[in-house]
Amino acid sequence: MPRTAEIKHLARTVLPRIVALRREIHADPELGWFETSTTARVAAALDHFGVEANVRESGLGATADVGVGPVAVGFRADLDALPIAELNDVPYRSGNVGVMHACGHDAHTAIAVGIAAVMAQLPDIGGRVRFIFQPAEEKIPGGATELCAEGVHAGLRSIIGFHVDPTLRPGKVGLRIGGITGASDRFRIHLSGPGGHTSRPHQTVDLVYVAGRVITDMPEAIRHTIDPREPLALVFGLVDGGNAENVIPTEVTLGGTARMFDHDLWRDMPKLIEKAVGELVQSSGARFELEYHRGSPPTVNDEHVIHTVRGAIASALGADADVDTHQSLGSEDFAWYLEDVPGALLRLGSGIAGRTVDLHSATFDIDEAAIESGIIAGTASLLALLQ
Repeated sequence: MPRTAEIKHLARTVLPRIVALRREIHADPELGWFETSTTARVAAALDHFGVEANVRESGLGATADVGVGPVAVGFRADLDALPIAELNDVPYRSGNVGVMHACGHDAHTAIAVGIAAVMAQLPDIGGRVRFIFQPAEEKIPGGATELCAEGVHAGLRSIIGFHVDPTLRPGKVGLRIGGITGASDRFRIHLSGPGGHTSRPHQTVDLVYVAGRVITDMPEAIRHTIDPREPLALVFGLVDGGNAENVIPTEVTLGGTARMFDHDLWRDMPKLIEKAVGELVQSSGARFELEYHRGSPPTVNDEHVIHTVRGAIASALGADADVDTHQSLGSEDFAWYLEDVPGALLRLGSGIAGRTVDLHSATFDIDEAAIESGIIAGTASLLALLQ
């Protein structure tokens, strides 16, 4: 790529301000739908680099365009933190009790500003890049649903985003064609019956026994109705019912998550659960109601976009920079943009040497070398997608 040297030079030029921005955001984390200070910091940083931010009326989130022309591509960054008390002993430790950037959104946001700053200094980028600074990625439904409804991605021919990956070192970018993160929906099954004494379960509906059957048999019953090659995780995390050892309760509530990569399966899951539970409880005399809440759809990376950014990243960071990455049944609301625009979620190496800390951990942090490699990889990828 002929512009590689120029991109690297500009990335090094903006890097001190971008690292400082990341630390400022990390020290003042805000939960989803409360990211007013984070949005203001983003707008001020963009203005510092001569890029105008279009802050949403609510003050939560913003967009910024760099370049001109009908050809447009997008880059999404998320703003929100998590309700976790930080345990890191670092100068930029969270100053907000019980709130922490434990998923790297501070890095995503700072890197996006850095890419915008670099691209704004390039003489001709061959089109227009829209940077989307999105609130509430961690919420259900995520902030992407609201921004997509507003049309922030309208007219884009492709879109990409980063997610930091603590299993990869800085300088590596994980790529995958097809499903990379899964849908994650939540459900509750409300079981009810007449109740009774545990000495006479035959005279009533043993609701705890029915609940046990649903917990153990429902996932397998659904599994037998779908292609066995399709990944599916139906896992219960909530069981609530009864308050005495010798009383069969009148109500039991079960709750869990349904995670999958296939779009058709995602759309069919409510009726599959309804049917399976109905068949399991019909002979017991119990009644049930299903409460189903959709999260985000599966994140499915476009083949052409992956091929394009793979070449760009290899040219910018080295032939061994791009690596194949795994699927995860964790969800990512970036998927909503991909319902309308071809795109890809890229895993940006951010792991700290000698440490193995997972996302959403109270000791999560990044090797800040990932910021420079992210700016370079992101700029090169967007330029390639504009061609």
